[in-house]
Amino acid sequence: MKSYQEWQQYAAALRLDGRAFIDGERSGAESGETFSTLNPASGQLLASVACCDAADVDRAVKAARAAFDSGVWAKAAPAQRKAVLLRLAQLIDDHAEELALLEALEAGKPIAECMGLDIPESAACIRWHAEVTDKRYDALSPSGSGVVSMITREAIGVVGAVLPWNFPALMLAWKIGPALSVGNSVVVKPAEQTSLSTLRIAELALEAGVPAGVFSVVTGFGSGAGQALGCHPDVDLIAFTGSTETGKRFLRYSADTNLKRVVLECGGKNPQLVLPDVSNLDAVAESAVAAAFWNMGENCSAGSRLLVPAGMKQALLDKIQSVLATWKTGNPLDPEVKLGALIEQKHYQKVLDHIAVAKAEGANLVCGGNATLSESGGWFVEPTIFDGVSPAMRIAREEVFGPVLCVIEYQDVEEAIHIANDTCYGLAASLWTDNVNSAHKVAARIRAGTVTINCFGEGDLSTPFGGFGQSGFGGRDKSVYAHDQYCELKTTWLKLD
Repeated sequence: MKSYQEWQQYAAALRLDGRAFIDGERSGAESGETFSTLNPASGQLLASVACCDAADVDRAVKAARAAFDSGVWAKAAPAQRKAVLLRLAQLIDDHAEELALLEALEAGKPIAECMGLDIPESAACIRWHAEVTDKRYDALSPSGSGVVSMITREAIGVVGAVLPWNFPALMLAWKIGPALSVGNSVVVKPAEQTSLSTLRIAELALEAGVPAGVFSVVTGFGSGAGQALGCHPDVDLIAFTGSTETGKRFLRYSADTNLKRVVLECGGKNPQLVLPDVSNLDAVAESAVAAAFWNMGENCSAGSRLLVPAGMKQALLDKIQSVLATWKTGNPLDPEVKLGALIEQKHYQKVLDHIAVAKAEGANLVCGGNATLSESGGWFVEPTIFDGVSPAMRIAREEVFGPVLCVIEYQDVEEAIHIANDTCYGLAASLWTDNVNSAHKVAARIRAGTVTINCFGEGDLSTPFGGFGQSGFGGRDKSVYAHDQYCELKTTWLKLD
């Protein structure tokens, strides 16, 4: 790991290219328009980025369709696609420092997290899906003699992937790993706040051997490039990660155009449920802090609701505050920092507004609650904990997407399960218990796509990730299940003489 000073020097020497990547080449928007991407830690300009609109999206989709129809990627042997994707994974590893720095600068993420998790995991994800490419079999149906009935998967065609800003490279890998593995062409629209690492990975994909047109990146805003991609009649599937509100728009775009398949991974208001039998509160405190404050709480699976028995609450809160005191807030390029900057001014103000409403509704502020490091010009908020939160309060119901934890007391396990499920979301949940029977019984009753027991996490690359309710729609990221959603299923029925 480089030192803080070395990362600053590296950042000063960067030459950032914000042009789109379409049909194997960097290019500006046809309109010539650009927009600014800012450093959340300073509010200063990082680069000018191509502001793509419908014309640029159409150009990228036409290139993607031409590449798909030519068969240069879709009809390549699975072993060939696998080899190319393995080269891409290695190139991501080889350029880990550059990619990590781009993410720290543009997303405000701590460099230690980018280097230690985000970029290595992005490469690992591409590698995992690459290895699946030549290891999945199709089938014959048990239709009896006189026919051969084949059930096969075919790549769906042109995939539009719309990414969030909180994990730019990793969410890119979650989309393109399975989509490219099965033979699709992909047009990616990164979040306007975080385009740079996606653009660089597209260049690395071309270097690895992904043919021109198979992987393009259109940069811009949701109202321009995002909507154009969602409405394009020659896009066969949209894979989106982001807010539930925006996800619903893509369903409308699909309904109003060509009924393209839509796969959504959306928001969450995720419970951390501590059962009364837990004896090791130190372990709970460590995990609870990570669940609530990792990536500044800008995480759809953040454990933002801590459900605790009344008699255990104060002891656990004391331990949580002790752990949180070791989490340094500051410049993301400092390897000692664990809490960086919030993504942008608008979101920073939204988080502060949530905190103000919680105070007004009567929640008890335990710690934090303020903007901090304002002299930097960046958008930093203290890690914040509220106690005395009722399930009806706004802070307990709406996704804050910031470093805010609300603590909710419960009287018995039935009430705790009710509170955990009392949400329109259902993405993730964590459960702490010393009793294996309770672990199974309570986990089975929690309505969430992922339930972790005695830990916080999202499983690994072999486990599907997605949610119940308004947390998801149409499929899952990660695992072999993600491959199926990027395919069409075909029956070929051959009658024998």
